[in-house]
This record gives sequence, structure tokens and C-alpha cells, in this order.
Amino acid sequence: MTLDALLFKATERLARAGSPSARVDAEVLLGFVMARDRTWLYTWGDKPCSTWQHARFDALVAARAQGCPVAYLIGEREFWGLPIATSSDTLIPRPDTETLVEAALRRAPQTGGRLLDIGTGTGAIALAFASERPHWQVTGVDLMPDAVALAKRNADKLGLGHVSFLQSNWFSAFAPPHAEVTFDIIVSNPPYIAADDPHLREGDVRFEPASALVAEAGGMADLLHLVVTATAYLADAGWLMLEHGYGQAAALRDAMCQAGYQNVESLRDLAGHERVTLGCFSSIA
Repeated sequence: MTLDALLFKATERLARAGSPSARVDAEVLLGFVMARDRTWLYTWGDKPCSTWQHARFDALVAARAQGCPVAYLIGEREFWGLPIATSSDTLIPRPDTETLVEAALRRAPQTGGRLLDIGTGTGAIALAFASERPHWQVTGVDLMPDAVALAKRNADKLGLGHVSFLQSNWFSAFAPPHAEVTFDIIVSNPPYIAADDPHLREGDVRFEPASALVAEAGGMADLLHLVVTATAYLADAGWLMLEHGYGQAAALRDAMCQAGYQNVESLRDLAGHERVTLGCFSSIA
């Protein structure tokens, strides 16, 4: 069977299963099996594939038809133009989160500084930032040791081994007596979905770790915890930048203003949703 024929059948199957991106999913999975990019598939669609390649592709399509995320099936997702290895231990990096990277870069001079990524997961945010600001000291922390190990592997693969990844419960790795460190920018994409949110039963999030998705207080608990605790770890005039969900921006702006942050604002993602809220904190009265 030719590659074009395989793609046609797989696209039909995934569309029937409800995939919103059936053709792209099929192309990515077949490209993974063939160890080729999607452009190659367009050029050589009349080529046949081997029996084992056919079988492997069918197995991946079957798993995708059951809802398993493509990023988990191929073990990778592109973020900020970087190939980021993924696993079921971490969230899948999403384009919306690039809004957070852009916000940090706009407030990060080329000359250097210190950035901390809380709940780093795959390390995508920290690594994207570090790829653009080589003179900055960048650290990512996560509670889960498997996530820390994955982030370190991603850093090594991308040649960004100077980025540090540590296991830490929030800021515990930097609290006395361990260390007394402050950061010019603290970023985080923490859990912010309410436990009863129906979206948890839809799409890729069904397969992602709930601990990285769900927060108490209607999804606000972890965001509010960071607003309060980050002030002890920000350098003077340092920035806290938080990704959050639809409808949470106003409450988060209020919380940051009440905690003493200045220049508080929310930024919109490509879909026009308020996605990142940030503020500058000064310890000088």
C-alpha cells in the first residue's frame, strides 16, 4: 500500500473517532514511523511502505483513535521551534504557553539576570527562554523527580546543558537553610483547572497527569499561592508571570494588586483569551 493510501485511510479513521486534526495527526504519525518530515510525505506519497512500517503505523493510529495524544505516541512536541521530548509524567507543551515565554523575553535584557520556572515539567518554558537569553541564569523546578529527569534530558539534547533543573516543592530548594536566592523573573504554568471542569474529560487532557492540571478553589489555589509566596524570592522590581485559564485573569489581577505588585496586566494568547497575568514587585517601601 502506498503512503498516500495509508494516509487517506488513517485520516478517515481518525475523523470518525472525532479527532479535530485528523489529517495532520495521520501525517505526523506516518512521518514518525518513516523517520521523515511531512514535506517528504507530500513528495513521495506514491512510495510503498514495508510490512512492519504498516503495522506500526496502524497501531499508532489505533491508539490515537482512542484519544491518546500524538505527543505521547511519538514522544515529542515542538515548542518555540524546539523539539521537546514528552512523557505521560508531564503536561504536553502547548502553543498558548508561548505567550508566557514572549512576556518574559520582553522584560529580560540581553545582558543577563536570573529566571525561575516553577513546575517546569518538560522544561519547555525554561529551555525556550534560555535559547533566546544565553547570558541569563535559568533554573526550572518540579516536585516530580521524573519530570526533572525529563527536563534535564531535553536540555542536554538541545545543547542547553547550562540550564539547571532541580526537584523542589514550590520554592523549598531556595528557602533557608538551603539557599537564599532571588530572581529577576519568576514564571509558572501551574495547575489551574477546577476539579469539576468538564474539559478534563475531553481531548488530550484525559491522558495528562491530573496533578499538573487540577487545583483547589475552583482552579485558583495554586495561582494565589504563587502570588503570595513569590514575593520572598523576587529581586527588587522583579516580575512574576503566571499562565492561567479562561476567566481567571480578573481575579488574579486583583490578588496581585492586593499583594503589592505594580504594573499588573493580563496578556492575550493567539486566540484572544487572557492567558498570562504579570506584575512587578518592589520590596522597597
